[in-house]
Amino acid sequence: MTGFNLGPRARLSIELALAATSGDDHMMRPLEKDARTLGMTGAEIDMARSGSSFDFQVSKAIALALAPNSERRTCAMAAGIDAQVCAEIEAIAASHMTRSGLTSA
Repeated sequence: MTGFNLGPRARLSIELALAATSGDDHMMRPLEKDARTLGMTGAEIDMARSGSSFDFQVSKAIALALAPNSERRTCAMAAGIDAQVCAEIEAIAASHMTRSGLTSA
């Protein structure tokens, strides 16, 4: 399980999970439309909104995005997601938090 690619489907899965977790309904519809355009099924979209995926590595990526911490990063790396991709996932999560106004003090 090496060479995980943070491609469009994985990114959208992460964005869907982050939007659903934060209750960002304004972003949900365009994200779902983009997901369908990429060929994601309704079940895949539902899984992403619930914070998971049918794909093991994408599930680990989503988990890291939802709770970026050293434990989740270690699990993601054990699943074959390299440190650079983990940093990208954490940046996506941080960007979402900033856009949603959910930054912690």
